[in-house]
Amino acid sequence: MLKKIKVLIVDDSAVVRDILSKELSKESGIEIVGTAMDPYVARDKIVFLKPDVLILDVEMPRMDGLTFLEKLMEHYPLPVIILSNLTPDGCELSLKALELGAVEVMHKPMLDLSYKLRELIILLTDKIKAAAGVKYRFLVTREEKRLEKEKKKENFIPIIKANLINLTDKIIAIGSSTGGTEALQGILRVLPHGFPGILIAQHMPENFTRSFADSLNRVCQIEVREAKHGDTIYPGLALVAPGNYHMILKRSGVRCYVEVKQGPLVCRHRPSVEVLFNSVAKHMGKNSVGVILTGMGSDGAEGLLKMKEAGAFTIAQDEASCVVFGMPHEAIKLGAAAKVVALKKIPQELVDYFNNLKKIKV
Repeated sequence: MLKKIKVLIVDDSAVVRDILSKELSKESGIEIVGTAMDPYVARDKIVFLKPDVLILDVEMPRMDGLTFLEKLMEHYPLPVIILSNLTPDGCELSLKALELGAVEVMHKPMLDLSYKLRELIILLTDKIKAAAGVKYRFLVTREEKRLEKEKKKENFIPIIKANLINLTDKIIAIGSSTGGTEALQGILRVLPHGFPGILIAQHMPENFTRSFADSLNRVCQIEVREAKHGDTIYPGLALVAPGNYHMILKRSGVRCYVEVKQGPLVCRHRPSVEVLFNSVAKHMGKNSVGVILTGMGSDGAEGLLKMKEAGAFTIAQDEASCVVFGMPHEAIKLGAAAKVVALKKIPQELVDYFNNLKKIKV
């Protein structure tokens, strides 16, 4: 019998603690070992109960969640999922939480709506299982990464050179989940202005993706923004699928654009990487590149295979550089990846591919 994942819930709302405890306890493989109304109570329970995963609210009395998270990652690192009301200000706090070491950020909806609650529990269950699988070294090095980032804040990050002639009809599709926010920044930050259009499906909650896209836009040469229904795709632009919406590539003549819409969860997610990859395979085929990054589960694996079968060049992130080696692993097992590449080498792999396109006979 597999060992259950021990979860501690930290939230100042007794109602939230009670609902989450009852609903998550029904899920296979999860054990709620305790709850805490604030970080001070949580601190003692963490030492005694030794949870595998912590669910943490941001706004709490006595000590806010971010302060607690920073202390926790310094002295007792463990996987933390932020579950909070994501107002515009809350989104910025959630980005900060990821920088401090949280592995996931989720939106806490009104829990008296049964359909919202059911979706939350489905997604939260997946996030808990993903968090429990996070490699320990990605937790203990977070503070070192933060300090290194502060030191290098003013340093110039070299942009990779590329031969960008006649690439207006090419599109890159990227899918990611747990650990994907940092992975995406590592890739997009070094791509040159005018690089082929990029479509991104990152598992994120509603209202959070705009802040995430804006944060990327501030540090990238290319333009990065949250996708809107009907947006045209062109070189130098990266579109991030809005949280809680699927993003689908469409084509009308030479114009490529996106549809943004809701609908059922696909592979237990919305946005779904599978939905994006399938649409790119259908409409762009050999004129596309597919990249699947860190994350739990299989979302996007079959879609990447369809892209490869349609003639696309496909890449999967390697195990050593993944925070969670789930989605890439499933894609590799299917034979969907033409190349398996370490995260830091993916940007150069993309650039080399496009630089060499003129040498390839189509």
